[in-house]
Amino acid sequence: MMIKTRTVKMAAVMAAGMLLSSSVLATERLRVAGNFPTDHSVSRAMEVFKEQVESESNGDISVELFPAMQLGGATENVDQVRSGSIFAVFTSIAYFTRSVPEYEAVSLPFLFDSRDQAFAVMDGPVGKHLDEKMAELGFVNLGYGELGFRHVTNNLRPITSVEDFEGMRIRLQPNEVHLQTFRALGANPVSMDVSELYSALQQGVLDGQENPYNIIASRRFNEVQEHLSDSGHFYDFINAVANQRSYERLSEEHRVIVDEAMIAAMEWQREAAAEEEESWREQLIEAGMEFTPISAELRAELREATMEVAESLAERVDPEFLELVIQEAEAAL
Repeated sequence: MMIKTRTVKMAAVMAAGMLLSSSVLATERLRVAGNFPTDHSVSRAMEVFKEQVESESNGDISVELFPAMQLGGATENVDQVRSGSIFAVFTSIAYFTRSVPEYEAVSLPFLFDSRDQAFAVMDGPVGKHLDEKMAELGFVNLGYGELGFRHVTNNLRPITSVEDFEGMRIRLQPNEVHLQTFRALGANPVSMDVSELYSALQQGVLDGQENPYNIIASRRFNEVQEHLSDSGHFYDFINAVANQRSYERLSEEHRVIVDEAMIAAMEWQREAAAEEEESWREQLIEAGMEFTPISAELRAELREATMEVAESLAERVDPEFLELVIQEAEAAL
């Protein structure tokens, strides 16, 4: 009788173990990386995405977040998505320009005057075309958010003329349009992952850098930079990009949940970024940076000095697509 009882108990334990095992196996685990500090709106939007996915799937999908460069810099994260070692990444579109040079068309200097104009372009046929280009390379674009207008900081001098850029060793993202823009201004631009930037500025390897206020503040570049402008020379987008094979392995129901959660996350992020922009700038000024506004006259001179960049881009991307971007931007004014 004792042997029979023990056998029944063992069978029950094994059955429970099998049920637990099958439950664990049934859970989809999505690893999502980002390279923004934890207090940045993009990292907080990742949390919005995670909460909605897990809630709407009743726990059938588990989202593991790795913000703040926990899995390496932006370049490494993009490679991880490409290989399928992680499901998705939240990063600047600049890190896809080498693969999809069409992204450079929405990175032209002084193309956008407002975030509303920028998103009117990206949420229309321009964005759809870019998504199709990404799909050809095995990526799924899940949504676009705001990184914002980019502004120059440096340790040489206040920016009051085009000549102030002459010889400036300045870090930029790996985007050829960005690099050409600063070459046209007489600077010496250097492409560098953001993970290396603070130390390069601290050691004096570089004179300056350019980023939205939120990145300058959240990465504490004010500690190693003296001068700040409101140049707003580029408007920069972030995108959430998934590995196509991993995305298509999800059930249709789970793909819908992921898609809708990303729409909600990006809507939240855009609103948060817009609301917080001025407070980030004030934080930098209060921290001791010398702020020099760019006059309307100087902005016009900068625009004129960088006109050749669009002409050069027409040699690398379909001129019809470039024209579409410019037309859409003008229509959205």
